[in-house]
Amino acid sequence: MSAHQHKQFDQLEATALFCAKCRQATPVRQRLLLFLPDGELHEYLCQYCGSSVGTKKVTQQSDFQLLVP
Repeated sequence: MSAHQHKQFDQLEATALFCAKCRQATPVRQRLLLFLPDGELHEYLCQYCGSSVGTKKVTQQSDFQLLVP
């Protein structure tokens, strides 16, 4: 698999997940939960009942520079 093909699936986002409360796959909303030193933690919520149905950690690239005057 080439580097270009691998990057195509770098940031997948769920549109529907199984909700235990609704007992079916439901559309989800994504909410930012935490800022972490190495990225962000997002939570997926059921659009019907608001229950948490999963999380996703988005890691940041470490190719930035901090410039302090």
